[in-house]
Amino acid sequence: MPDPSSDSPVLDTLAAMTAESVARCGLDANSLVAARIAALAAVGAPAASYLMHVGTAMDAGVTIEQIQDILIAVAPIVGTARTAAAGLNITKALGIVVVALEEELEAEAEAE
Repeated sequence: MPDPSSDSPVLDTLAAMTAESVARCGLDANSLVAARIAALAAVGAPAASYLMHVGTAMDAGVTIEQIQDILIAVAPIVGTARTAAAGLNITKALGIVVVALEEELEAEAEAE
């Protein structure tokens, strides 16, 4: 259970829910990420939701091409609008990650 005195109780709760889900799931990391991305597309999730899964996806070895394939696979089910929105929101999430990594690298370079 998340610490009620935390500065980020909502994020802590989401992280705890995700950790519990992963612990109980028998899918390999790549399949798990694919299922989550497909589910996010199906519900019309915002960029922030994808942001929570970008690092996990990259750690699992998921490529941009695989993410595109996931969206192609779910497009007939979720529809054009949700598929297009998912693509845009994934792009936004990836952009946020790139900016964060650039800032981290700059900070490390300045520290040296």
